[in-house]
Amino acid sequence: MAEYYNLKVAGLERKLPICEVNEHLDIAGFVMFSDVELTVACARDLLKKVPEFDVILTAESKGIPLAYEMARQFGNGMKYIVARKMPKLYMREPLSVDVRSITTAADQKLWLDSNEADFIKGKRVLVVDDVISTGESLLALQKLCDFAGGNIVAECAVLAEGDAAKRSDIVFLEELPLFFK
Repeated sequence: MAEYYNLKVAGLERKLPICEVNEHLDIAGFVMFSDVELTVACARDLLKKVPEFDVILTAESKGIPLAYEMARQFGNGMKYIVARKMPKLYMREPLSVDVRSITTAADQKLWLDSNEADFIKGKRVLVVDDVISTGESLLALQKLCDFAGGNIVAECAVLAEGDAAKRSDIVFLEELPLFFK
């Protein structure tokens, strides 16, 4: 098997390392951190594909630069909210939901501060992530948004991995294959 997967997205090309998940599955490691050119281009192209929204919601951590850049490019004081992986001292009456991701070894929770939940209430929410694979992170963000009283208008990502690319209910730029052994 190749050591790298050649990805073309948003008019750019990147070589992604092939990473072992388990003895039966490898994935192409997509990390936008520190790749400003890629983040800017993907944010631009995703904004062209999503419906109108009032606020962006993402999960900590790899979706943060994309959510930030989408909010920045959108302008008009667009706010993005990050569902945190752990409760923070500043959080008052936080909401939490369970989440299990293909790239995380153990079950986790996502947390949303009550002030952020109040902000989301009644708003059109755009859920943003870097890669959609199993959909577990999306499900957790959906639950948080529902608890907060927000209305998800779209869920988007740069890449849809494996079977997620067959979904018609998400917005994405390119497919990312899984590598079965």
